[in-house]
Amino acid sequence: MAFVNWARNQSGTPAEVRTPADVADVVRAVRDAAVEGQRIRMVGTGHSFTGVALTDGIMLSPAALTGIRSQADERVTVLAGTPLRVLNELLDERGLALANMGDITEQTVAGAIQTGTHGTGRDSGGLADQVVELEMVLADGSVATLSPGEDLFDAARVGLGALGVLTAVTFRVEPAFLLHNRRRKLSLGEILDSLGTLTAGNEHLDFFWLPHTDACLVKTNNRHPGPARPPSAVKHWMDNVLLENTVFGAACFTGSRFPDLIPRINAVSAAALGESESVDTSYKIFTARRDVRFLEMEYAVPRERLAQALRETRDLIERMDWKITFPVEVRVTPPSDAWLSTAYGRHSAYIACHIYRPTPNPAYFEGVEGVMTRLEGRPHWGKLHTKDAAYLREVYPRFADFAALRDRLDPRRLFTNDYLDVVLG
Repeated sequence: MAFVNWARNQSGTPAEVRTPADVADVVRAVRDAAVEGQRIRMVGTGHSFTGVALTDGIMLSPAALTGIRSQADERVTVLAGTPLRVLNELLDERGLALANMGDITEQTVAGAIQTGTHGTGRDSGGLADQVVELEMVLADGSVATLSPGEDLFDAARVGLGALGVLTAVTFRVEPAFLLHNRRRKLSLGEILDSLGTLTAGNEHLDFFWLPHTDACLVKTNNRHPGPARPPSAVKHWMDNVLLENTVFGAACFTGSRFPDLIPRINAVSAAALGESESVDTSYKIFTARRDVRFLEMEYAVPRERLAQALRETRDLIERMDWKITFPVEVRVTPPSDAWLSTAYGRHSAYIACHIYRPTPNPAYFEGVEGVMTRLEGRPHWGKLHTKDAAYLREVYPRFADFAALRDRLDPRRLFTNDYLDVVLG
């Protein structure tokens, strides 16, 4: 059975697919792979744009490893195959929430953590930074429980599946809370002049710059004591379904047929940007619906270099006369101590470039990648890039330590695949 990812740019045919129902099934599969000389990977829901999940050996489907296993105080242990959207609902039923999360909720818990899903936050980091324990099956078939203070814990939180198969994750959670979401239009110039104020003054900052215009949609999310003021059902449908998906999809399709119209399409979109506010349950504010299929490249740069990175990206698009429909998205995170987190050891800013799936533009991604790598950028592990171990070793201080740990735990490379051979060596 062939595996195809969400963006439909990665596919592979494993020799065998198994759907483990518990940890013992995962142990059995790992041991079988070792005996048979096959490679083994746990796949998620296919929301990575790279080949990080592919295997030509045994592919484990996590569909039966779902749900909350236990809850104790401010710790919740969840099985690794649980989709984030399900986790949000289960936590909300218990009056709990994650402190921060990304805007896509289709990924599995394990897949999101292993590739470094991050969201945006002034004080709170990505999913890996909210993990307090991991359960993992190692290459020798043993089951390890990893906790803070251990090297393997810091390595495995963003481990790319290279150190073992995650079977359960324990998160630090907190009482459910409300977020005040504000959307407004600002010019790119205004944002570049006030980046320090914007990032310091908001718990969660996310903005989108529309190429070929000076317009940005700025989203800020801050905790609110209540009462909740969610958007009406009609308003929610208008913004999240009609405008951000149906109309935007039509604009992308039109631009793919008539590229010279893209600057005008973006100008119309910029003119339509307006202000809105709502107060709602945190996960409903954090997350978004994404129906239009795209390809994505995202880099994390030191936060102090964000303005330079944006200016150079804007200038490059203008100079090369690329016609870009999708906005460029910008988010921020605090430093992380997970070894292969893109935010490891530094305040980081993320610049994400997207392209409509039917009209890939490798030159655009290559050009922006050149900007980001000159600024010591680190590519998102689940998004398109061309960097290999030689480059990544230079921008990750603990890369050599990760590689040494991998050599010790999986010397036969049971958990590798073609993508890992490039990025880890």
